[in-house]
Amino acid sequence: MNAFLTTLREQRWDDHRYYHHSRINQSLHLLSATSFLCAYALLFTHPVAAALTGWLLAMLSRQVGHFFFEPKGYDEANHASHEYKEQIKVGYNLKRKVVLLTIWALSPLALIADPTLLGLMPAATGPAGFLGNLARLWIGLAIGAALFRTIQLMVGNDAVTGLAWLTKILTDPFHDIKLYYKAPLQVLRGQLLDPIVPAHAE
Repeated sequence: MNAFLTTLREQRWDDHRYYHHSRINQSLHLLSATSFLCAYALLFTHPVAAALTGWLLAMLSRQVGHFFFEPKGYDEANHASHEYKEQIKVGYNLKRKVVLLTIWALSPLALIADPTLLGLMPAATGPAGFLGNLARLWIGLAIGAALFRTIQLMVGNDAVTGLAWLTKILTDPFHDIKLYYKAPLQVLRGQLLDPIVPAHAE
């Protein structure tokens, strides 16, 4: 248990110090985190709303922050290049995210080509039925992407690394709100970059 908690704490700290320098990115993560919590709450009662909120609002706002606002130059605070950080990223680095987002963006075409998705879903009747199937597909994609990377980490590293990462991903919305609730105000004050102190660890 100590190894798991230590690994989880290290993954969270590395994620913050390497990938969240931009206050705009942090603000978008705050939006993403609150949206994901809404999606969690809706998941079992309104799965269509949960899938749409999770992917269209929470996931896209999160990735816009990483792709367009996070600095890509040399990281003076951590003495690391962008290429190095991409290489050591435990979860989904930018290249893996491009693959995942491409699969997500193209997934409606699979339902158009085969409304039952090889017999896995009931045939959709009308727009509401299509949205219901699309929600199932997107929820399945989210679960599959999380489990796929977890298994990769368990095989390539160890079980603790994989399980810690999965726990981190599931609890990120709560942790992001704790870390970044002040970010929008800091952006309004013109504080666009977080002066991250390398020696600090949570």
